[in-house]
Amino acid sequence: MPSSASPRVVTLRDVAHAVGVSPASVSLALRNDPRISEARRLEIQAAAQKMAYRPNPSATALAHAKRNAIHQPIHATLAWLNLWSEPEKLRQLKEFDAYWRGALAAAEKAGYRLEEFVANDRLPVSRLEKILLARGITGLLLPPHRTQPEWERFDWGRFSIVRFGRSVEHPAAYVVTADHVANMMVAMAEIQRRGYARIAFVAEPADKRWYLFEAGFLMAQQKIPESRRLPIFRVNKGAPTTSQQAMEAWLKKYKPDAVVTSIAETPGMLRKAGYRVPADIGIAVMSVLDGNADSGIDQNPEEIGRAAVETLIGLIYGRQCGIPEYRRDILVRGRWVDGNTMPSRSSLEK
Repeated sequence: MPSSASPRVVTLRDVAHAVGVSPASVSLALRNDPRISEARRLEIQAAAQKMAYRPNPSATALAHAKRNAIHQPIHATLAWLNLWSEPEKLRQLKEFDAYWRGALAAAEKAGYRLEEFVANDRLPVSRLEKILLARGITGLLLPPHRTQPEWERFDWGRFSIVRFGRSVEHPAAYVVTADHVANMMVAMAEIQRRGYARIAFVAEPADKRWYLFEAGFLMAQQKIPESRRLPIFRVNKGAPTTSQQAMEAWLKKYKPDAVVTSIAETPGMLRKAGYRVPADIGIAVMSVLDGNADSGIDQNPEEIGRAAVETLIGLIYGRQCGIPEYRRDILVRGRWVDGNTMPSRSSLEK
């Protein structure tokens, strides 16, 4: 009769005994901690895999709780890679600076240092990769970039990676970003609740990087009578004079009483067209931090930063490096912010 006894569970101590190190060293190696040399880490990880070691979820949770209960000493570094042509402009955007602040807070809470690395003519990507490896840095945060950086030759397979947003396509790593669809639907509902009937969306040119704002707008329009569904107006930032003229013609034709926009230039364009805000038209922006209006969506960027670091640390602990077979997009919801640019219609009529 076959035995019903469960096979013996392999512990950290078993792996440590097999390799000839302490259980603490095994724990560090399995979390890719740079305090253990790369050669030793690989040796310990191979032994753990051969012995079919599996972490104990209860013990892991207890250890995590203990770490969070005390101040964590800094023991490793996470890298924030800045490949902007003018690197100082990245964090001049309030949204992206809030990503940094949230990421920094989460990193320090977990016992990591967050350090910005700028790649440019003096420090090409190939050299940057060598510096990161020499310093034992295995976790990378990739903030948004306006154009696709030239990092095709970067060996992503040696790092755990998390990207902010969808501004670039590569590398196809895990993404943490705002929930653009949900945020747009919240904005549309709040604008309607304030009594506006003809709501328009001023957007970027059609581009898959921005299609989720558009998706949320079109979904929200399904709850509006067809006679009041206005077409999207797209701004061509490369031709400001032409865009201004086209907007003025579009405004006269469709007569919106409210505009929701993902473009920071929109409030200025409306005022240039002679519209008083909010007396003639209300404005809500999809980022109240950088949108040049005070009504709209707070995309919760500090929480996005925290979520990115928490995700990255999970990848490091799980020894998940390189480009995943199935990418995960982690969405963080924002919130509506009341402001002066989108008051209730009834308050304007008094």
